[in-house]
Amino acid sequence: MQLEIGTIHTMTVRQQTKNGYVITKGSEQAMLPFSYTNKELHTNSFVDVFLYYDKKGQLVGTMQLPQVAIGVYDWVEVMDVIPKLGVFVNIGMKEEVLVSSDDLPSYQKAWPLPGDKLYVTLATDKKNRLLAVPATKKVFQDMYHLAHDAELNDKIVGRTIRVDREGAVIITKDENYRGFIHHTEREKELRLGELVTGRVIEVKEDGSLNVSLIPLKHERMDDDAARILTHLEKVGGVMPLGDKSDPSKIRKTFQMSKSAFKRALGRLMKEKKIEQHDGKTFLK
Repeated sequence: MQLEIGTIHTMTVRQQTKNGYVITKGSEQAMLPFSYTNKELHTNSFVDVFLYYDKKGQLVGTMQLPQVAIGVYDWVEVMDVIPKLGVFVNIGMKEEVLVSSDDLPSYQKAWPLPGDKLYVTLATDKKNRLLAVPATKKVFQDMYHLAHDAELNDKIVGRTIRVDREGAVIITKDENYRGFIHHTEREKELRLGELVTGRVIEVKEDGSLNVSLIPLKHERMDDDAARILTHLEKVGGVMPLGDKSDPSKIRKTFQMSKSAFKRALGRLMKEKKIEQHDGKTFLK
């Protein structure tokens, strides 16, 4: 009987070697390195281990039981990004596991970055190596709760689970609501696994939400004005930008449109926090 990797097994400790323990189940055996144990083991005792093949192709067990297994899903953190290959995630044991580029968005700007989280299960490739596989649309479909109690402009915090040119789908962090963010309701491209904060702009009949990441106009003006003040403080109180500056230079510095920049400048001048002359803006 060949032991299934990517799952947890109860095995018997047969002997101790210089590097660890030989553990068996039926006629199959594996190695349990000392570094993968959390206590001293004795011959003929039983131990629960997670089985997988290491980089040398050896069947090993670890007592560091991961959050996920084959058929078991959980959120895991992205630790590293390898262009063209994929991303490595921490599943709760020493060795990180690959999410293949085949299971990530086709354009790499939408790939998760370290610190983002993916909802995955485990699988094996043709060489019996472990892979982490993001949950499918059907898996999330069974997780959603109806959002009929949500109201317009309610704050929503969620993690992106699908990203494409049309928009992004999120699942909210606490309520498990499904939310859709149209590409016109965001200011930048989103990443798979990114945590975002937005507001409800529509509660649909099917219990899902339409969400915007663009603040209400007055909130946005507050944010834009604060960003300009912070920048001025960092650069010594003067910047070579004003209300007649080139839109591309404004966007490069502040990631905002010229019209939004001018509105924020107007507010700050009205509040007597800044002044402009010679095409420059000065902190008062």
